Amino acid sequence: MTQGVSVLENINKWISLGWLSHLDRAFVRFLLDQEADASDLVLWAGALVSHQLGRGEVYLDIEKLCQQPGLTLAIPGDDDWQSAVCEEHAELSAFKAYNLEQWKTALSHSSLTAPGNGGTPLVLEGNRLYLRRYWRYQQILEKSIQQRLQPIRDNPPEALQEQLQTLFPVSPENPDWQKIACVLALRARFTVITGGPGTGKTTTLTKLLALLIKLANDEFSHARKLSILLAAPTGKAAARVSESISKALEKLDISDDIKQCIPKKASTLHRLLGSRHDSRRYLHHRNNPLAADMVIVDEASMIDLEMMASLLDALPDSTSLILLGDKDQLASVEAGSVMGDLCLGAEKMAYDQQTLGWIQPYIDEVLIEPVLAGSAINQQTIMLRYSYRFGEHSGIGQLSKAVNSGNAEKAEAILTDLCKFKDLGRVLLNDPADSCLKRLVSVNAGLSDDGMPNGRQGYGYYLDVIRNKRPTDNTQCQQWARQVMEAFDAFQVLCALRRGPWGVNGLNQRIEQWLFPDQKPSLWYEGRPVMITRNDYNLGLMNGDVGITLKDSNGKLRVAFPAEDLHDELKILWVSPMRLPDVETAFAITVHKSQGSEYNHVALILPETRSPVLTRELVYTAITRAKENFTLLESRAQVFKQAILTSCK
Repeated sequence: MTQGVSVLENINKWISLGWLSHLDRAFVRFLLDQEADASDLVLWAGALVSHQLGRGEVYLDIEKLCQQPGLTLAIPGDDDWQSAVCEEHAELSAFKAYNLEQWKTALSHSSLTAPGNGGTPLVLEGNRLYLRRYWRYQQILEKSIQQRLQPIRDNPPEALQEQLQTLFPVSPENPDWQKIACVLALRARFTVITGGPGTGKTTTLTKLLALLIKLANDEFSHARKLSILLAAPTGKAAARVSESISKALEKLDISDDIKQCIPKKASTLHRLLGSRHDSRRYLHHRNNPLAADMVIVDEASMIDLEMMASLLDALPDSTSLILLGDKDQLASVEAGSVMGDLCLGAEKMAYDQQTLGWIQPYIDEVLIEPVLAGSAINQQTIMLRYSYRFGEHSGIGQLSKAVNSGNAEKAEAILTDLCKFKDLGRVLLNDPADSCLKRLVSVNAGLSDDGMPNGRQGYGYYLDVIRNKRPTDNTQCQQWARQVMEAFDAFQVLCALRRGPWGVNGLNQRIEQWLFPDQKPSLWYEGRPVMITRNDYNLGLMNGDVGITLKDSNGKLRVAFPAEDLHDELKILWVSPMRLPDVETAFAITVHKSQGSEYNHVALILPETRSPVLTRELVYTAITRAKENFTLLESRAQVFKQAILTSCK
């Protein structure tokens, strides 16, 4: 494969092509330090498993590498990248010269690789090659979940029958999957509740908590209260679930003593586990576990393998874990699509006889036994199907369904019928300085042409709040800052890529020039939105947190962030810009960074060329960030359709 040239020199060539990173090369150097005579195949395997980790894959599938190297490694390029790979880059096609057994033989004879437990940097398990750290994470996850799947009750608690009927009197869906979710969660210490936007995941959770608290009161005769911890991957997601639970509680017909026991404030997972400065370790782990009867995590699709393993490692065996999220969203930015993997087969409702027997006494409908029962995890997984937010006349709802199912023709038809779906818009951009895009991001109240109906908010809305609602005294600064943040969240530009004229970097520069034409680039100014790009444990700010630069009562520039305070909804953290070296302007952000957030109006801008990251999961995630309006902006026709036909699964 190397044709007499060292592996490192060939890796340098791959780096110049954008196929590998300097981190991948550094890992190969580390392997050479451990085994100086390591074979070419072993070194290439190390580089490629490192590459896969960088793109979110926990392991390298060697069998797929032999069959389809370009597809397996997601080599980037233009529309003709597949032919270019075959015709111009012999290095990639050379992988097909080695069969699966040759790869496995080379790896198994190396001191750098071992199956199962050990101290080698690489782990070979079947046809999968892991970095040892991630193999250990996988073991923690599998062992902990399997232990929690064991039933904790022999029979369904009959005492909850009346409470179930009160909480679920009538349902527009048949069968009532929210009710089934609550019933199944009573059986074991692990439950996954998945569903698209508006399917009632948080409402279901709130009702489930009411049931569990009543059950605990009955079983312990009110001797003690359940200790329940509520968390989410990011501060924004934590704030959202806190707000949703508070709203759901207002509508529930339950006693005040039960309402008081339901947690109303969520923390971030980092705060829950106790982050340590400049360390991957947490305060809570298997030797210092969390003190809780139950831990509930919302927006679980954002959790990577390392974080999930850390969470499970910190839970006592007696603690129940409930995960909520949308399995069809993008996986986490870091390695490991945990939620997607856990929910494999969830849509098939493949419950075995024992599970059906547990559910049946509590529902009016008879569930049909599947031809083939699903996995043990499937038995504790519930998929909510009915959207209470987006009805049949909702363009956002119809479009998200079409995209999620990979039906490009239907998605195109929906976006063509803008007279029927008033909440959708579509624009074909001419160039990076397109005046339509400028008007879209600058508008305050709405647009009247270019296929975009009135009522869509742009960034002019939050700027208006800054200028016209500025407080006259210091006591009102907190509330004003909160109003500015809420106004900013009314609109968001989302991108698929970071680089290029239609990527985050280029768009942020242009939007900044449009909104603040007199402002010098790269300087702080009032109104600048910024996103934290690296965790800062001293300030309590996490990667992905967004703040707005404002002048305080003394006229000094400060960046206002919503503070994670479990007792004060309006608390604002004011930080000097000089203390925030790791930030970037956030007029435009990637779809990945938008996960866990919702905006009244979302504008998704697609690049002019194909990319491995441009998939239906990315488009679906972008669409479902919108609550009221969604606008698709294309720099070239057909890119949207091609993205829908491409899946990362």
